[in-house]
Amino acid sequence: MSQAFDRSLEDIGNILQFGHVNVEVPDQLMAQAYYVATLGLTRDPYSQTGLTNMWINVGASQFHLPTGDAMLLGGHVGVVMPDRAALLQRLVAAAPMFSGTRFSCTERADYLETTSPWGNRTRFYEPQEAHDPMWLGIAYVEFEVPVGSADGIGRFYDQIFLAPVTVSVEHGARVARVQAGQAQQLVFRETAGELPPYDGHHIQIYVGRFAAPYRRLQELDLITQESSRYQYRFKDIKDPSSGKLLYTVEHEVRSMSHPQFMRPLVNRNPALGMLDHFRGASPEAWSGPPRRQPG
Repeated sequence: MSQAFDRSLEDIGNILQFGHVNVEVPDQLMAQAYYVATLGLTRDPYSQTGLTNMWINVGASQFHLPTGDAMLLGGHVGVVMPDRAALLQRLVAAAPMFSGTRFSCTERADYLETTSPWGNRTRFYEPQEAHDPMWLGIAYVEFEVPVGSADGIGRFYDQIFLAPVTVSVEHGARVARVQAGQAQQLVFRETAGELPPYDGHHIQIYVGRFAAPYRRLQELDLITQESSRYQYRFKDIKDPSSGKLLYTVEHEVRSMSHPQFMRPLVNRNPALGMLDHFRGASPEAWSGPPRRQPG
């Protein structure tokens, strides 16, 4: 008898991939010291190689860091990265370089949490198994949202973007989890604390059905930018049932026909120094371990 599989476990929904987080930074050199030299990520060698912007590769996703007044994400980013011990060593060694900034590093039971020189928090987790669908990448972006908003936010992504959504209580807080690609989520966690004012940072997603969400957003008068034939933007998340404004964060929505969709990204292994390379070594050392088929 053939093995039975739960095929729903492989459903991704209409949001096919989380593309990038965009926050402005006031100092490109310090950003390179933090994101590249300390975190061990890779500056994209093909795009934004000038002095006023920097794209940082994280597996198949990116951080975009244009120059400007420091922007603060209203939550934190969750990244999967191999070799937690080496990351901790780099963070500890770099601490004196970021003296006088908001930089910090804290080791938790399940992850490392670090704060950038400008206050943006990132949590780093190790891959769980050799066949984990993510070896290096942005696994989730979590936003802190007002109490009473999680259910409406769930309806927004379910009804407008046709994304699988779960809403539940986690550690006493109501949380909406939106599937945003393979092993990627947008997370909205309710908090009673004071929320910072929105400062213009944005996130970017790729969708399969490009026109249907656009038409629904138009009906709700939420489209804020007609970027190109491949892209549009909106900022406000509203409950599609009541029209109530629930949260604001700009979304850059791209189609599968966008020139950047599925572009291969270079991801170096920061453990390989000048004397560690050898003839025939793979330049994509962090692409992941050999895959095996589960089941």
